[in-house]
Formats: sequence, C-alpha cells, structure tokens
Amino acid sequence: MNERESRAWRGLIAVTQLLPAALDARLQRDAQLTHFEFGVLTILHTMRGPAMRMTELAEATNATLPRLSNVCSRLEKRGLIERSPCADDRRATNVGLTTAGRRALIHSIPDHIATVRSVVVDALSEEQLDALADITDTIIERLASLDDAAPPPAASRTAR
Repeated sequence: MNERESRAWRGLIAVTQLLPAALDARLQRDAQLTHFEFGVLTILHTMRGPAMRMTELAEATNATLPRLSNVCSRLEKRGLIERSPCADDRRATNVGLTTAGRRALIHSIPDHIATVRSVVVDALSEEQLDALADITDTIIERLASLDDAAPPPAASRTAR
C-alpha cells in the first residue's frame, strides 16, 4: 500500500475499533446496555408483529446464531425480551420485546442519539456525511459480494 491507502486503511480500522467501544461505554453507563443489545432491542421494536424468528434477528443484526443466543439469554434474564417456540416450525425460536424492554429502549434512545451526534454526525459537514454514507454503502456491497449466497448485511438495506 502507498501512504494514502495506508492512512485510509488505518483510519477505518481505528474507527471500527474505537467507535463501538465508545458507544458501548456510553450505553452501559446510561442504560446498562451494550451497543449490540441496543441494536437487538431496536430491531425487535421496529418489526411487524409481536415476535420474529431468531434466524431473522441474527440476519438483521449481522450476528451469528450463537452470539445472538448468548445476548438474548442475557436480555431475557433481565426481562427485556421473551423467547418462545415458533408455532410454524418447532425447531425455530421466536423472540419478542417485553414491555420492560420497550421501556428500556425508549429511555435509552435520546442519550444514544446525542452520543452518535456528538461523536460522528456533528463532527462532519453535510458533504462529509454524504461521502461517509457512500463509502460505507460501497464497502458493505463489496463485503456482501464476497459470499453471493449470503444476503447483504442489514446496514446496506436501511434507507439513508
């Protein structure tokens, strides 16, 4: 790599390592949630219907089933979600948000948005935000093309 390429690569790696840690620290302090747990609760909150299959939730969160299962166990112990057998397929498990989970998510959203604004959005101009969205879309598409059998990550399916 030349210096320009190396600088861009090192910057991307630093952001992918530092940003999740910063979001986790703030969410842990303010809402006793990790950023991943916040994402799980958000997806469950925005879904249609009372529950979704674990496999669908894993896809939507870009997580493996074992990781998601561990996180769901923690959330279930805290009363934030509930799991139940799927009526259509006894091998599958459904996950739904509880009232306490909905309350915890809604309580955590304003502080989380303030953190995201402070750390990322307010630090960039409108042009830089557009460029960041284009850059991440391009990288996500490239990552999805590495395995044509896999659906694109959830982040690339969200509207800007």
